[in-house]
Amino acid sequence: MKPFFLLLLVVLFSCGGSKKMMNTKPGKLNFDKQGHRGCRGLMPENTIAAMRTALDLGVTTLEMDVVITKDKKVILSHEQWFGEEITTKPDGTYIGPREERKFNIYWMTYEEVKTFDIGMKPHPRFPQQKKMKAVKPLLADVIDSVNGSMKTRRRPFPYYNIETKSDPEFDGVFQPKPDEFVELLMGVIKEKGIEDLVIIQSFDFRTLQYLHQHYPTIKTAMLIEDYDKRTLDEQVKALGFVPTIYSPAQELVNEKLIKNCHRQNMKVIPWTVNDKPSIDKLKQMGVDGIISDYPNLFNE
Repeated sequence: MKPFFLLLLVVLFSCGGSKKMMNTKPGKLNFDKQGHRGCRGLMPENTIAAMRTALDLGVTTLEMDVVITKDKKVILSHEQWFGEEITTKPDGTYIGPREERKFNIYWMTYEEVKTFDIGMKPHPRFPQQKKMKAVKPLLADVIDSVNGSMKTRRRPFPYYNIETKSDPEFDGVFQPKPDEFVELLMGVIKEKGIEDLVIIQSFDFRTLQYLHQHYPTIKTAMLIEDYDKRTLDEQVKALGFVPTIYSPAQELVNEKLIKNCHRQNMKVIPWTVNDKPSIDKLKQMGVDGIISDYPNLFNE
C-alpha cells in the first residue's frame, strides 16, 4: 500500500504545482473584459491605482495609453500633454483649457512630470471617480506593480492593451517618430518579459506598420474613429496587414461588421461602452470583448 500512497502524493503535488504555474501565464480570452485607462469611471485614469482596482474587478485586459518624455521614458498618459480635466499644476492651480499644450510632456523630463498631480481635481465627466494624489507613472512601474499584485491572486495574468499616442502632425513636437516610439516601448516590454501578454493598439497606423515589420509576433489592434467612413477592406488595405483585433467606436458595430472581421480572423473589441444595456447588446451581437470605463459593469 505504501508505494500507492506515495504515488498518489506525487500526483497531487504535481497537479497543485501545475495549477500554480498556470497563474503566471495569460488566460484564454473567451470574452475580453478590458478596463479603459484602468477604470477611468472609478479611479484616476492611467494610474497604478486604476490598474490595480481594475484587477480587483476581474478584468482580463488592462487598457492604457503611453507617451514619451524628454529623457525617453515611456509613461502612461492619454494626451501628449497635461489635460485640463485632470491636472493640478505644481503650484496647486489647475491647468486651463487654453494652456494644455504648453505643458508638453515630450519637452519634460520624468522628474518634472512627477511634479504634476492628476488625481485630485474633480473630473467633470466622471463624478464617481475617487479623488487621490496620483502622478503619471512609468510603464515599467505599472508592470512591476501588476506583477507584484498578481503574486497573491489565484488567476491568470492580465493582458496589456497599450495605445501609442501618436499623430503624424506631432512628430518631433509632441512625440518621437514611429520607429523610435515603438523601439522605446518595446524596450520596456522586452525588459519586463511580457511580449506574450501585450497588444499594441493605435489610430496612427504607422506605429502598427513598424511594429508588424520588426516585431511580427506582437498582437496588434487597429483603432477606428466613429467618423471613419472607409469600408473595413479599405481600412485593412491602408494598414497593409490583417491585425489581431479590429477596435472601432461602438457606434460602428453591427452583426455584418463582426462577421466580416471574423471571416478575416480578426477579433472585434469596441470602445468605450459605459452602460450595461449596450454591453449586453454588443455581446449578443457576437463581439469578442469590450473596453469600458466601468469594468464593474461586467460583473453585474
